[in-house]
Amino acid sequence: MTTLFSPYQLANLDLKNRTVMAPMTRSRALGNKPNELVQTYYAQRASAGLIITEGTSPSPNGLGYARIPGIFNKEQVAAWKQVTDAVHERDGKIFIQIMHTGRITHPDNLPQGAQVLAPSAVPLKETKMWVDGKGSLDIPVAKEMTAEDIRLTIKEHIEAAKNAIKAGFDGVELHGANGYLVKQFLNPHTNQRTDAYGGSVANRSRFLLEIVKGIIGAIGKEKVGVRLSPYSTFNETPVYADVDETYDYLSKQLNDLDIAYLHVITQSLPNDLLTTIRKNFTNTLIVAGDYNADKAREALEDKADLVAFGRPFLANPDLVQRLQKKLPFNQPNYNLLYSAEAEGYTDYPVFENAPVLV
Repeated sequence: MTTLFSPYQLANLDLKNRTVMAPMTRSRALGNKPNELVQTYYAQRASAGLIITEGTSPSPNGLGYARIPGIFNKEQVAAWKQVTDAVHERDGKIFIQIMHTGRITHPDNLPQGAQVLAPSAVPLKETKMWVDGKGSLDIPVAKEMTAEDIRLTIKEHIEAAKNAIKAGFDGVELHGANGYLVKQFLNPHTNQRTDAYGGSVANRSRFLLEIVKGIIGAIGKEKVGVRLSPYSTFNETPVYADVDETYDYLSKQLNDLDIAYLHVITQSLPNDLLTTIRKNFTNTLIVAGDYNADKAREALEDKADLVAFGRPFLANPDLVQRLQKKLPFNQPNYNLLYSAEAEGYTDYPVFENAPVLV
């Protein structure tokens, strides 16, 4: 019988179980570079079948939040190599999530010379951005990307993927969810272009697919995953009329590209759309969205191959053991979620020598 704790073959990778540590922003990368604290954090959680890192920017323009990491220079590559080595030493597997935040940033979080870019110059009405030393600030309207901006940004994603392999990652996940740059292209509310990257479903999907094709050419299809959130409205990306058509199309296109996995956030997702995605995409399907042990078991029995856990991994470095032995969970301190210190990050205890509950 397949369980969360059964081994799994993900493309060319042997995973020791079917649990995935979901990508979660933690804001500990001082100077946009992972440090020893980040190394410890991921190594502590290497019992997951697969770790997907926090969103990591492919360029200075994509560094949306305070203290998030990048993967666009030699120093960042060397720092990430320390992280991947620590995870691999514990027999873990780790993908990096490449995330360009697009319009979800403030210029004060970007290095000198960088700029806030988006498919279209659509203002944010409610979303604010934290800037260290200044607090939560209103976000100015982003610059609409030119054709050259798009070309360069696609190239930056491809170079970031190549850097990730140099840094020892087992693969890369393109963040196409949660209202960041790739999803800003997918959503007609944030993409009001009239060129080849706007208008129809195929045009709005072009940016994502060109990035994926470029990354495949650079590192191989077996090392590529994509994360999608069809019905998430996070970062002011509302649901729209042809959302189902969009993800029907995308799942078919990504299946034809034969990537390693599709990672779908299922919160608010109609079951019939998930059924469509599962029918269209025949490689590994990861689901994420407030899963516990019981819901994960049901997902594996139904449509999913792997199940991603987010918040439970925050406070439980030994989450797999706790799930397997039916142990109680530590509760996260959400007040320290995005601080810069070890507290609320690497100081959560493991539950050792506990009996198995039957």
